[in-house]
Amino acid sequence: QVQLVESGGGLVQPGGSLRLSCAASGSIFTFYHMGWYRQAPGKQREAVAYITSGGNPYYDDSVKGRFAISRNNAKNTVYLQMNSLAPEDTAVYYCRSWRSGDDYWGQGTQVTVSS
Repeated sequence: QVQLVESGGGLVQPGGSLRLSCAASGSIFTFYHMGWYRQAPGKQREAVAYITSGGNPYYDDSVKGRFAISRNNAKNTVYLQMNSLAPEDTAVYYCRSWRSGDDYWGQGTQVTVSS
């Protein structure tokens, strides 16, 4: 069993930055791929970025060059650094942890980009 707790969301002006954190507990963090997803009102949940257990990152085209995902295995934490935020980035951001046969989600953290 894996428990995921996101933090770092909030209200930011267009062009601003936020860093989301997702702390994992309950299992061996290093074995899991970690990802960030988001869901805007009236839209489906979509993948934003993920990082494999081996540390390889992948990004959706909409955030390439603006967001950066990283993981600290010693702290059982994955981060999402978000720069140059735009109103269309407004959503609830969810952390996901998975490997073959296991799939866990956090409760989400709200990110609102507005002037």
